[in-house]
Amino acid sequence: MLHKRSKSCEPCSKMEAEHAAGCSAASCDDSGGSRAAQCSTVSVYLAKISGAPRLVTAAWSRNLINQSFAISIDRPADDDGPVTHKVELKPWPFWSKKGGKALDVGGGDRVDVLWDLRSAKFPAGSCPEPAGGYYVALVSNDEVVLLLGDCKKDAYKRAKSRPSLEDAVLVCRRESLFGRRSFAARARLDARTAKEHDIVIECALAAAGSCRDPEMWIAVDGFVLLHVKNLQWKFRGNETVIVDQEPVQVIWDVHDWLFTGPGSQAAFVFKPGAPPPEVQEDNGGNGIQSEGTDFCFFLQAWRTE
Repeated sequence: MLHKRSKSCEPCSKMEAEHAAGCSAASCDDSGGSRAAQCSTVSVYLAKISGAPRLVTAAWSRNLINQSFAISIDRPADDDGPVTHKVELKPWPFWSKKGGKALDVGGGDRVDVLWDLRSAKFPAGSCPEPAGGYYVALVSNDEVVLLLGDCKKDAYKRAKSRPSLEDAVLVCRRESLFGRRSFAARARLDARTAKEHDIVIECALAAAGSCRDPEMWIAVDGFVLLHVKNLQWKFRGNETVIVDQEPVQVIWDVHDWLFTGPGSQAAFVFKPGAPPPEVQEDNGGNGIQSEGTDFCFFLQAWRTE
């Protein structure tokens, strides 16, 4: 199975507001200054295309007036940036939710992108990514090198191609959402399994003139695993929690929530595996410096009040 370290997906020593965008996702996200009003999910995979590993980014986004998905494929180093195809999910009756596009990905290679969203089921809330009833397939040299969605039989039948002998590897995932005091996401915390976990982050920020100290709770699958008191002094940090008897590092930066106010964001990283000793001994708790496991889940939470 393919398994390659993507250094662009490592958290910075100090969490920056845009660290998640470093996961090869910039070419799929053109929200610009309206990012605070847009929910998005970005998943980065390592897939084998024409015998060579390539980073493939799948991005779904939704704002008040538009919904879209985009596929971006890295090209060889001597080419200029990744190639991207974006599909606007327009609600008009005559728009076909089934289509395909051939992409020149450099080096003389071609990838066919096929999608069918006619029966896609979107979850309640603001998540822009379908929960089921769809497929998005990437086909190269008569192999399906990446398949998203649960309609796998339909995808293989349409592509008239066999599955790749080497599964694509999920390298990292980023989700951007907005809310008032509670932020909920559903994501894997270990790329080795398909199991997803319910993650809920809640904050209680002190109002002007209040003597109450701000607090934050992080729950996974209904269990509060992290309670941060005196958040005004602990607005950046990292802790290791146990999920399904496995360690998961949780790194947070909520500085702007506390000192910028509404319209600001907080950043969180969930990284499977225990931190190395030098990070455990770092009382500052500002980052991860070793290789560790490859997968990371990034969460950007925007305050709307």
